[in-house]
Amino acid sequence: MQIRLGLPDTLKPQAAQLYWQAFGGKLGRVMGPDCRAHAYLLRVLRTDHCICALSDNGDLLGIAGFKSPLGSFVGGEAEDLRAIYGRVGAAWRGGLLRLLQSDIDNERFLIDGICVARDQRGHGVGSALVTALMAEAIARGYPAIRLEVIDTNIRARALYERLGFSAWRSETLGPLRHVFGFSRAVTMVRALP
Repeated sequence: MQIRLGLPDTLKPQAAQLYWQAFGGKLGRVMGPDCRAHAYLLRVLRTDHCICALSDNGDLLGIAGFKSPLGSFVGGEAEDLRAIYGRVGAAWRGGLLRLLQSDIDNERFLIDGICVARDQRGHGVGSALVTALMAEAIARGYPAIRLEVIDTNIRARALYERLGFSAWRSETLGPLRHVFGFSRAVTMVRALP
């Protein structure tokens, strides 16, 4: 397995598919149908805001996005939503997505989603990606790293706890839990050396 900063442009379609496989369960009602969600992801994925895990033959095993003052791995603007979903579709989707976005954190390096291919889970890919994110955070001068995990993703939370993250705060979605399919997001933080 090779870990590298950035994503080759040729792997962008694979990354969009992997991201949707990981997060489509919580974003499907807002970003669906699948064909439009894929088109949107292909449009907005920032290949310079991620770390990827590649097999020896170049297949994408996993990807970990991050945020910086210059943007995020999966961000996009209102014009991107309009281009894929039209004016009306973009308006209501944009409103709901803004409710999920984390606040800006200038003191901690922000992780913007970790995805591991289903057949690679349990083989150390996730751990390698988080370790690489921590190294990137240290290189950028951050004293800590931060992520959010939803209450239904028990396996991911266990991984983060094994890697030294601890719960910092928890937020409930209230009625929006019916839209996104989860009821609570836990923010986890790890101090860096």
